[in-house]
Amino acid sequence: MDRAPGTASHRPRGPRRPVHPQFLPSCLAPPPRGPPRWPDVTEAWIGRCTDRWESDGVSYWMARHRDTGELIGVGGAQRQHPGFWNLYYRLVPTHLGKGYATEISRAAIRTAGQHDPELPVIAWIHARNTGSRAVAERLGLHDYGLRPEPGKREPMHAYADRELTF
Repeated sequence: MDRAPGTASHRPRGPRRPVHPQFLPSCLAPPPRGPPRWPDVTEAWIGRCTDRWESDGVSYWMARHRDTGELIGVGGAQRQHPGFWNLYYRLVPTHLGKGYATEISRAAIRTAGQHDPELPVIAWIHARNTGSRAVAERLGLHDYGLRPEPGKREPMHAYADRELTF
């Protein structure tokens, strides 16, 4: 895999608070064609991630470069309803294309399987997001086509590690 020297670390540093507002400008900035992310909305998202760490023992985490401690991005797996692990990552733009999305996703899939292997892992991906679709395929996830994503109810490609029953 093509990547900068060293690899990302997939364990949150310090207390089990995997994401922190200090990195919002670089990592969770509005995507070029996506909706804006206001600080209060993003901080609420961080609170929900923290709550999931407490209730489920796993959620999204900050990924830092193992050698330098530099922030790579945020990612992980979070339990969702109606019963699946949501695979998610968002990278600092300067770290795109270096293999970190695949590395973070592999760790997330492994972690989800350790916590509840009965649930499928799903990456909900917009059709236009060819980079994330390529990552999902590298991970061995199968595209089960356009389906309404449970949280947003908008049609997205459901890449999953097994057949979906919903």
